[in-house]
Amino acid sequence: MKLNSIKQISRSDFVNMGPIKLRQPIPTQEIDLIDPFVLLHHYGPYPINELNNPFDLGPHPHRGFEPITFLIQGEQLHRDSLGNESIVKSGDVQWTTAGRGIIHSEGPTKDFVKRGGTLEGIQLWLNLPAEKKMIPADYQHVKNEDFLAVTSEDNKIKVQIIAGELQGTNGRIGTQTFVNAYMIDVEDQGRFDLNVPNSHQSLVYLLNGNVTINDSVTLETNENQMIWFEQDGDGFSIKGNAKSKLLFLSGEPINEKITSWGPYVMNSQTEIMEALRDYQNGKMGFLPA
Repeated sequence: MKLNSIKQISRSDFVNMGPIKLRQPIPTQEIDLIDPFVLLHHYGPYPINELNNPFDLGPHPHRGFEPITFLIQGEQLHRDSLGNESIVKSGDVQWTTAGRGIIHSEGPTKDFVKRGGTLEGIQLWLNLPAEKKMIPADYQHVKNEDFLAVTSEDNKIKVQIIAGELQGTNGRIGTQTFVNAYMIDVEDQGRFDLNVPNSHQSLVYLLNGNVTINDSVTLETNENQMIWFEQDGDGFSIKGNAKSKLLFLSGEPINEKITSWGPYVMNSQTEIMEALRDYQNGKMGFLPA
């Protein structure tokens, strides 16, 4: 397998979002986006209890993209203006297609706050092309145990297929664009060569642990945590140096101008103004606080 060259290696530094401190590898001063991925937040691990619960996000709107949550630890309640209400648990994925508009809220469940625990997850914003920005909103919640996985020959690396395909194994999430999303669990000294379509932009992000990519670059917590690949090979290799967890993402670039403001990702400033007006006029639905 010809390995993809490494385009950029980056850290995952902390930023402040109101009362929440979280890691933001996309965007940064060096990386505007990795088309079609607009934003990546790694929140937690936070200790959650009745005296400390900063991650309770009340009703808020979205339009023009897909906000996605990969819950690593903990338990969150999702509610939205489509009438969905579900408890998302450790390992689950919620994949929201905002399309022309949705209002949702999410935060630790009351039971989880009462008993206390650790909350950690990934929030990903996946862009939609102009022709799909105003499609009807949709919501998918898939439980951890329902995802299929591919395992390395040494049985030390498990690749859980969230969306897309790998070695004939398909994800449970239906997608609007050609994307792959895998959660990868690595044991010490595990090895795996992972194929990537060369039409895709791709990245690998380290949540925790220590791995070597392409036998040349080491990712470790609080150091370099993300690699962005060139589209010049067939994939990349992973070697585990400790028990680790990674998120892999790839997708066909949309190659369209993006104009974003707050919770909206559109193609023009006019469309942003329309989104603001439509939300104020109730055209994205309603969700009681």
